[in-house]
Amino acid sequence: MFEAVEELVAEHADLEKRLADPSVFADQANARKLNKRYAELTPIVATYRSWKQTGDDIETARELAADDPDFAAEVKELDKQREELTEKLRLLLVPRDPSDDKDVILEIKAGAGGDESALFAGDLLRMYLRYAERVGWKTEIIDATESELGGYKDVQVAVKSRGATEPGQGVWARLKYEGGVHRVQRVPATESQGRIHTSAAGVLVTPEAEEVDVEINPNDLRIDVYRSSGPGGQSVNTTDSAVRITHIPTGVVASCQNEKSQLQNKEQALRILRSRLLAAAQEEAEREAADARRSQVRTVDRSEKIRTYNFPENRISDHRVGFKAYNLDQVLDGDLDAVIQACVDADSAAKLAAA
Repeated sequence: MFEAVEELVAEHADLEKRLADPSVFADQANARKLNKRYAELTPIVATYRSWKQTGDDIETARELAADDPDFAAEVKELDKQREELTEKLRLLLVPRDPSDDKDVILEIKAGAGGDESALFAGDLLRMYLRYAERVGWKTEIIDATESELGGYKDVQVAVKSRGATEPGQGVWARLKYEGGVHRVQRVPATESQGRIHTSAAGVLVTPEAEEVDVEINPNDLRIDVYRSSGPGGQSVNTTDSAVRITHIPTGVVASCQNEKSQLQNKEQALRILRSRLLAAAQEEAEREAADARRSQVRTVDRSEKIRTYNFPENRISDHRVGFKAYNLDQVLDGDLDAVIQACVDADSAAKLAAA
């Protein structure tokens, strides 16, 4: 069992030797690539070594138990440890999403429900900002269109990790399950009769693309400028600083109006466009490959409601994996780990079943 891990152990040893050579760091891009792979393999190698050592310890304890029955309890305890390490190693060997360590661009759009939906979009934004703060990520609002009552019609935020992350703990690895329609059930602030209303907001999460991930031909872009709209300010509604970029071959559009200058808005719009094109390319590749290992969680149609936030019952429900909890107030304050982990576990189980 786990014979193939020996190859990973050898690769890990080779990487350790190469990273000890100072000349490797003359090429920073290559050094980052080697460090990333080394970090991916380290927990696998460490767990495998513990698994092998526990196997040796079991054999020794059994030999001793043949002469001294007192060692029988130790054999039982070591068998339990071995089972736990076996399961941990199996999970570590589950095929990883190559984008797991990428940062993301998260977009929240108000949907059905008018002003109440925009207010809920604002609640979702705060939830994600607080969650990012809890886990130590950096956030940056790229573009936002506010509603009259203080919510958001549309908001895009970049979420970034601070340095290297443990496998499975990257921004995309955790937030990729948030894409879809989020439904809220509560009494709106505008409701005078105290009736519960249902509205929704859409969340789109895409891995943030670097320039090397997506090659864009400038001749394929149509760039339009227009006057910013918003609550006002010295540079709002006075100059053509807002930028809309259309990728002509695919029809993908990205826009930005939050920055003061046209050049800054153009850079931010290009940033969003690259990420959307990368996401589109990855989805197309998945469709063509029809990969049997794709997670059941990931294949849910984005148009389906993935989660319900029920305020009267203080309940949150994730419909994809059957998760339900009655701590909605804490979740909206950024305590999202249990909700996300339920999706991660379902994803891992589906991949293990298909492997």
